[in-house]
Amino acid sequence: MTSVPVIAQTAGPGAAHAAARRRRRRSTGGYSRRPGWVTYTFLGITLLLAIFPLYYTLVLGSSTPEEISRNALPQLFPDMSLFERFSDIINSTAINFWKAFANSVIISVVTAVTTVFFATLAGYAFSKLRFRGRRPLLVFVIATMAVPTQLGVVPLFILMSELGWIGKVQAVIVPALVTAFGVFWMTQYLEEALPFELIEAARVDGASMFRTFWSIALPAARPAAAMLALFTFVMQWTNFFWPSIVLSQNNPTLPLVIRSLQANYFVDYSLVMAGVFLVTLPLIVLFIFVGRQLVAGIMQGAVKG
Repeated sequence: MTSVPVIAQTAGPGAAHAAARRRRRRSTGGYSRRPGWVTYTFLGITLLLAIFPLYYTLVLGSSTPEEISRNALPQLFPDMSLFERFSDIINSTAINFWKAFANSVIISVVTAVTTVFFATLAGYAFSKLRFRGRRPLLVFVIATMAVPTQLGVVPLFILMSELGWIGKVQAVIVPALVTAFGVFWMTQYLEEALPFELIEAARVDGASMFRTFWSIALPAARPAAAMLALFTFVMQWTNFFWPSIVLSQNNPTLPLVIRSLQANYFVDYSLVMAGVFLVTLPLIVLFIFVGRQLVAGIMQGAVKG
């Protein structure tokens, strides 16, 4: 390889600088320089904007209704009175917090697991199997994403009523067992991440169709499946629309409990904000513990693809 000084003597300093930049990019994996202060400033501003709603929620939860009515920002930092609000919500006799918490956990976990399994199974079929009507059926599944959820509320409510599921948790779980977005997501990922050679090798070894899916396709789809599980869990944890229709106050989820805190003539915003933070806290803990693993899985899948 010709050295930079030789290039400078034969082709001039401009060509030498260009050659040096290309070599730096190769040695650093394509990046010629580290992020500058502009990048870090932009990231810092973005981080502050993302954290501000959580900070404001904690401040209002630490204040009294009188302080909130007098000043939009009653204090700069939350204090220990926030834990008193937490205790009032958890021990309140007007709401059943722990039952709502258990219902939210059951609904979110079950729908996340089933959505990942069925969406990956459908994505494997649409991306790697060849059968008549495959593309039109996939287009139809994707087209259902354009239908507003509100259009299906009345027939779905009638169906749940006929089954006798009104007020029960299964009325929320069963309609969310699989989503069109999940099928589309896994189809697109498996189309690129799963080579046909692995499937053919498994079939040559005598593996059945489902065995091939379980041993080959499902491990290959792990990064995308992890993200789909997280998205589904968060969506069901914060879902208010359908549970507010089909569930009762005797068998609520956490978003319905928050609504019960403000269903009075006088709204205690400090109590409501403390309840909002309690509902959000499990999601924050979840992101803290699994966020790094999810990012690592996505990067690993991207490199393999």
